[in-house]
Amino acid sequence: MLATAIIVFREVIEAALVISIVMAASRGVAARGWWVWGGVGGGLVTACLVAAFAGSIAEAASGVGQDLFNAVVLFTAVVMLGWHNVWMQRHGRELAQEMSRVGKAVLSGDRPLYALAVVVGLAVLREGSEVVLFLYGIASADESNTGSMLTGGVVGISLGTAVGLAMYYGLLRIPTRYLFKVTSWLILFLAAGLASQGAAYLVQADLLPPLGREVWNTSNWLSEDSLIGQVLHTLIGYVSRPDGMQILFYLATLAIISSLMRVFGDRPGRPA
Repeated sequence: MLATAIIVFREVIEAALVISIVMAASRGVAARGWWVWGGVGGGLVTACLVAAFAGSIAEAASGVGQDLFNAVVLFTAVVMLGWHNVWMQRHGRELAQEMSRVGKAVLSGDRPLYALAVVVGLAVLREGSEVVLFLYGIASADESNTGSMLTGGVVGISLGTAVGLAMYYGLLRIPTRYLFKVTSWLILFLAAGLASQGAAYLVQADLLPPLGREVWNTSNWLSEDSLIGQVLHTLIGYVSRPDGMQILFYLATLAIISSLMRVFGDRPGRPA
C-alpha cells in the first residue's frame, strides 16, 4: 500500500502541477475550466485503456515463464522510474515554463481554447500510464492484494490533489523543487528494491546465478512480515535473507540512477 501511495502521490502532483499552472496562466479566459477538465477526463480515459491492454498482456503471459515475465515487468518499471527521475530533474523547470506559455497564449488569443485540453490531457495520460506500469511492477514484487493497492491509490490521489490545490491557490509555502527532490529519492530506493526483486525472479528461474544464498539473515531481528519490516521493504527494498545477486542489482541500480541524476540534473547556479 505504501509504495502505491508514494508513486501515485508523485504522479498526481506532477499532473496537478501542470493543471494548476495552465489554470493560473489562463485565468480570465471564458469557459477555460470546461476545456481543462475535459482534457483531464480524456487523459484518464486513455490511461484506463492502457491499463486494460496491460492486463490483457499480463494474462496472456501468465502461463509462459511467469518468473521471466515478472522480472521483465519489474525491470521495465525500474527503467521507467529511473528515466522519470532523471527527466524531471533535467526538464521539470522547462515543462513548467512551457505550460505557463500555453496558458498565456490562450489568454492573449494567440492559441485556441482546445490547446488547454490537449496539454492537460497529454500530461494526465503520461502520468496515468506511468502509474499503470509502476503498479504492475509493485504487484509483481510484493504480490499485494487489490484492496491494499486500492487504498494506497486513494491515499496517493487524495494527498496529491490536496497539494495541487494548495499550489494553485498559493497556500503551499514549501518550494516545489524540495518536494520533488524528496519524492525523487524515495522513488530511487523503490526502484532499487524492484530491481532486487527482479533479480530474485531471474535466480528462481535459473537464468542468473545466486552469487551466494542468503548472504545474511536478519529475520530474527527484523522480520519482513512485521510492520516495520514491511515499511522498510517498501521504502528501501529491505530483504531479510537476500542472495548475492539481489544485493548486486540493488547497489547497481542505486549507483546508476543517482549518477545519472547528478550528471543530467539541473546545472548549479541556474535560477529556480
